[in-house]
Formats: sequence, structure tokens, C-alpha cells
Amino acid sequence: MGSAAVKLLLNIDVPEIATAEAFYTAAFGLHAGRRFGADGLELLGLEAPLYLLAKPEGSTGAGESLRSYARHWTPVHCDFVVDDLDAALARAIAAGAVQEGATRDTRWGRIVQVADPYGHGWCLIEFHGRGYDEIATH
Repeated sequence: MGSAAVKLLLNIDVPEIATAEAFYTAAFGLHAGRRFGADGLELLGLEAPLYLLAKPEGSTGAGESLRSYARHWTPVHCDFVVDDLDAALARAIAAGAVQEGATRDTRWGRIVQVADPYGHGWCLIEFHGRGYDEIATH
């Protein structure tokens, strides 16, 4: 990839942009950047931009799988690191997220899992002390 820095872009499939924009701006404090017609929206406020992509339910997803917005699991997920987990959780739930399980305390902080209205899972994390360095082995 040469000497240029690699840049991360996060793409989230949603059934339509307007309600997804309302959810992500209210739940996580993001704000609209560029719009790409009716099919895409850049959300800013994270270290990497988050792109909402309008993809209808039932359209082809990966391989031959059909896209579904029911709650689903994927081995890749994103975490929102927040200063106040309780306030962030309340804001996400008020916007339409669903809490999945109890808030857990760990050596490095606190964590809770939520699902957005489109079936995507997210973790909210509040670091304590040195964060993940509390458990780093080298």
C-alpha cells in the first residue's frame, strides 16, 4: 500500500436513509456530512466516517445471502467508546436501540451491548484507568 496511511471507512447497510440518520444522530451524537442522493449519507463525529447505504431488505448481500434487517450476528462489530456509559446507553435507547444483556464491569472498564433498529450490534464501552492497557500482556 505504499507509504500513504490506510484510511478506515465504516459502511452500514440500512433500509432507508432518513430514519437511519435520525437514529444515528440521536443515539450517538453524529452529524450529517455529504449526501449521495437518496442512496447514501456520510455521518461525521467519529475518528472514521460512517456511511449509511440504502439497501432494501431482501436485496443480495454477501455472496448469495439476502439482506435482512432482523437482529443478526457478524464476527465484525464496532464499539463506541464513551465517557459516560449510563448516559450514552440512555441516549441510544431513547433513539430506538435495544439493550442486550446487563452492563458488565471489567478490569478495563464497563461494557454493554445494544442493537440498532436495523439488527446491527454495537458495544458501548467506558474505559477506566488505563483502558485495555489494564489487561495488555506486552
